[in-house]
Amino acid sequence: MRLFKILSASVLILLLAACSNTSKGGADDGKLQIVATYSIIADMTRNITGDKAEVYSMVPIGTDPHMYDPLPADTGKVSSADLIFYNGLNLETGKGWFQDLLKVTKKEAAAFAVSEEVTPMYLTEKGKESQVDPHAWLDIQNAVKYVDVITTRVIERDPDNKQYYLDNQTAYVKELTELDQYAKEAVSKVPQEKRVLVTSEGAFKYFSKAYGFESAFIWEINTDSQGTPEQMNRIIGVIKEKQIPALFLETSVNPKTMETISRETGVPVHSKIFTDSLAKEGEDGDTYLKMIKWNIDQVIEGLSKE
Repeated sequence: MRLFKILSASVLILLLAACSNTSKGGADDGKLQIVATYSIIADMTRNITGDKAEVYSMVPIGTDPHMYDPLPADTGKVSSADLIFYNGLNLETGKGWFQDLLKVTKKEAAAFAVSEEVTPMYLTEKGKESQVDPHAWLDIQNAVKYVDVITTRVIERDPDNKQYYLDNQTAYVKELTELDQYAKEAVSKVPQEKRVLVTSEGAFKYFSKAYGFESAFIWEINTDSQGTPEQMNRIIGVIKEKQIPALFLETSVNPKTMETISRETGVPVHSKIFTDSLAKEGEDGDTYLKMIKWNIDQVIEGLSKE
């Protein structure tokens, strides 16, 4: 009996020690456990947290976050997360998947919209003018605002490493600001009449406003019904009227509709560009900085064609 009591006490001590070691984030190494809804936010977060956190991205690379269906693994990660970062601006509300996930896991209090400091733009389609366009991150100055929110929330959760996070923020914002300036200087070399950016989804309003383009598109926002004959006829008219030299296809969008537009107009699809997702690791565009630079370079190259 005495031996049993000694063993029970030892087990209890070990359990208490384990609980103590996992009090921050539920991880044995004490790292913050952070969930981001998609790859772009995850990358921004990793630039701030460095090795102080484990960051999990829910929506797989190349997948549209508007219409995602969460997996059981996502539920487990959200349940044990210290922080959950999502875009907001109606991005994750396509099927209500994100709100449902928070309710099931009872983690509403740990979730923060990284776009909270952004001045939103709205859809232009008739009847949808009150709906917010979610693609704010495509303007680099909005990305800086995302990073500000991420840094603030991380410091609130882990104040002991405040200076580490602030130093990372300073270095990252410097890179973002330099890329923003690069974009503005590069675009200035394209004649104004050629600055019309044609994509499948109307995801480039923030980008176009920031860098002096006109945004044109087949449909305005990804839904279950897109690429209708009316939408296609309208964009074909725009392409012919404005003598557009190049079309662009988003990496997270089915290419069939844009390929049809290209055949109908004789205007080539110059390249793929990034909207809702980074590239796979090791490929061009596998970080936010790289994806934005890729977009800038490809758009300028395509629209500079004679």
